[in-house]
Amino acid sequence: MSEQTTGIHFPLIGDRRSTTATTRGILADAARHTDPALAARITDASNWRRDYVDHVHALTAASSVSPRAAIDIAEDGLRSMYQRMVVIADDGSETPLVDAQLEVGSASRFGTETVRGTGTPHTELVVPYRGTKLRGDALRRQLDAWVADGIVEDGFRSAITSVMENPEWLILPDHQVMLIGAGAEMGPLEPLLDWGCDVLAIDLPRSEAWRRKRGIAARSAGSLTFPIDDRGHAGGDIVHQPGQVLDWIRHNRDGSPLVLGMHAYADSGVHVRISAAADLLTTVLLDDDPDTALAWLATPTDAFVVNEAIVADARAHWDDRGRLIRAAQSSLRTVSRGRLYRRAYPEATEGGPGVADIIVPQQGPNYSIAKRLQRWRGVAAEQAGHTVSFNVAPATLTRSVTKNPVLAAAYGGARRFGVEVFEPETVRPLMAALMVHDVMRGPVERQHPEELFSDAAAHGGLWRVGYDPKSVLGIAALEGFPKQLFTRH
Repeated sequence: MSEQTTGIHFPLIGDRRSTTATTRGILADAARHTDPALAARITDASNWRRDYVDHVHALTAASSVSPRAAIDIAEDGLRSMYQRMVVIADDGSETPLVDAQLEVGSASRFGTETVRGTGTPHTELVVPYRGTKLRGDALRRQLDAWVADGIVEDGFRSAITSVMENPEWLILPDHQVMLIGAGAEMGPLEPLLDWGCDVLAIDLPRSEAWRRKRGIAARSAGSLTFPIDDRGHAGGDIVHQPGQVLDWIRHNRDGSPLVLGMHAYADSGVHVRISAAADLLTTVLLDDDPDTALAWLATPTDAFVVNEAIVADARAHWDDRGRLIRAAQSSLRTVSRGRLYRRAYPEATEGGPGVADIIVPQQGPNYSIAKRLQRWRGVAAEQAGHTVSFNVAPATLTRSVTKNPVLAAAYGGARRFGVEVFEPETVRPLMAALMVHDVMRGPVERQHPEELFSDAAAHGGLWRVGYDPKSVLGIAALEGFPKQLFTRH
């Protein structure tokens, strides 16, 4: 059997590997203990691609009920993934992930290449922003402005300020960094190398992408170490070569606690397989060394539990609309049968938490479930006492956004509703600095597990606007389309 058919897959159900049956089953299993009625609705969904959005929202709301509910949902969802997803061996045999043994087997081991940079380390946090470079007091003032405008949460400002006050943290002293999906546009590779870190990197064996990473490393102050196969190709595939990747990581450990950053992405069901593969590697590496720190980025286009202060602020923005604006929006809401200009957090009780739901249906259920698997692992790992960094990044004009004309247009018109959309070069050092802060701070005890995602969120204002963001997405897109046309021409 060819290499492309080995590795981590959806299970064979009948005569095909159904992503729908598996992802729906995982979500239903995650809900079954905490909310059996929700599990039944998920199982009975007649149009999964349409219905999954409401079910993910409902599961997020269920996790807000109590800390125990959030933990149970995370653990039950992960358990289901391990029971359902499978590993196909070289001989074609199929084993549930829960019984998988990651071994190199008959495959050849990876070699290793290192590129050492010749640059000078950046010894302070510098953030490119709107044609300037923010540092020191200028960066502090911008952090204050973002908090005042509801663009980031106060925990974000506190974390970034801590890194500014402790610039020696930037090189993650006494840690070894391992990045899976090292070439991700929003990933921390470039900032970490500029700060002088020595980075182990796993990414797909695509020659052009590796030429770019080699160039970044050569110009940096750090070093980049990565696997090489027997044909001289750089990179490794955690889906099809999980045993080889694990073997390579173990052979390149230096004994320091590992910082394991997971930023790999793919379209459609492959994203679920990547998340499953990364989770399998994570559990093994945590068993190898419980001091391993875990790091992800959370997408802003998801559903999150937010605290009562955020809900109250959004409602205040709703109440502060002028009389004429209220009347016009009320008419449009009526004409659209309630789809436009909905109030934010309609389900939240007075003084209680809410669910900020910015799931974009066009992204599809596979994307949503892949991100849930990552979030569940973050919750479970933190509850087990491990160091976890899992921060919400703001809406950003990445390549994946700009190639989607509708989403790009909506981002272009977002400012009208108090949402700031960022450039990647601004977000990368900020989110890398958040990761550095979380790793150097160490394990945290929280009142509620979902605070892992909300405490230092940089949601760009999406959580604090007065409207349900999805109810004004089309309006924002209409305003942004002319900008997109002008940009394209």
